[in-house]
Amino acid sequence: MRDIAQFILSSIDKISIDQVRQSVDLLINAYKNKKLVLVMGAGRSGLVGRAFAMRLMHLGYTVHVLGDTIAPPVRENDVVVAISGSGRTKLIVTAAEAAKTVGAKILAITSYPESPLAKISDVIVVVPGRTKISTEEDYFARQILGIHEPLAPLGTLFEDTAMVFLDGLVVELMARLKLTEMDLSRRHANIEF
Repeated sequence: MRDIAQFILSSIDKISIDQVRQSVDLLINAYKNKKLVLVMGAGRSGLVGRAFAMRLMHLGYTVHVLGDTIAPPVRENDVVVAISGSGRTKLIVTAAEAAKTVGAKILAITSYPESPLAKISDVIVVVPGRTKISTEEDYFARQILGIHEPLAPLGTLFEDTAMVFLDGLVVELMARLKLTEMDLSRRHANIEF
């Protein structure tokens, strides 16, 4: 746990404050203009995305997750948050390309600024993760092949760091939108199991 926490702490100084500002501005603009935010990621990155989408909902965003049956169409100037450590996961790149064709703004959360996902994105936040990239680019193929990292398996470092980064982004959005924890709690589920 210390090693993983230390990796996340060391990542703070590696994340570009300019990229963070751009991502906050993009999301604030979506909020003010009542634009849809669609969050997507594959595997554990998708779970990180779901947690982020839930917090955006608590903030008052109209937000959905790719793959949910109730996700509406993406339209011009909507925001797509695409989470992929490698930036090469075919499902995510293809979905981002489709969103781009209708004029949506793409916010990529990735470790690789030269990846296919990053190249088509309007805003990129480079979040440290994998210390080396496998010759196998597709996430699902890496899962099947059992490709592991030295410190933690698969994309763990990226996923953990992305989760902490996105939680920090929520705090900044709260401040910029002048929302309190009480505001968020009013949108919290009241039927839980």
